[in-house]
Amino acid sequence: MAKGKYAEWITEEGLIKIEGWARDGLTDEQIALNMGIGYSTLQTWKKKYQDIQDSLKKGKEVVDRQVENAMLKTALGFHYQEEMVTQEGEVVEVTKYNKPNTTAQIFWLKNRKANEWRDKQEVEQTNKNIDITLGDYDDTD
Repeated sequence: MAKGKYAEWITEEGLIKIEGWARDGLTDEQIALNMGIGYSTLQTWKKKYQDIQDSLKKGKEVVDRQVENAMLKTALGFHYQEEMVTQEGEVVEVTKYNKPNTTAQIFWLKNRKANEWRDKQEVEQTNKNIDITLGDYDDTD
């Protein structure tokens, strides 16, 4: 029975489920479990059936973009609406501000502009004929 099981997943409905699970952030291992197959079987099917590979990729791209957008929004700061209850019991909408997140800014810059922002900087030595001798150094003068 397992031999023909792939057939239900290469249908339009099956591919939509796979894409949705990927979009929801499930790992390939979790998706395989939802499909009732082993992780290695899913890996084989991804190589054998392009539609399965495409559905996983399409679903993951959507959620990756959402996370990227959320991180950028957090890094820059943003205004948002929130409902609050007044002392009189009225529900009012209030505009609040979420200030920029320094950690998100650092993460973004280290990944997007690594040459300028990474912790370890590569320094090229241009003069290789420097003679450093410590000898009889006396700093008491």
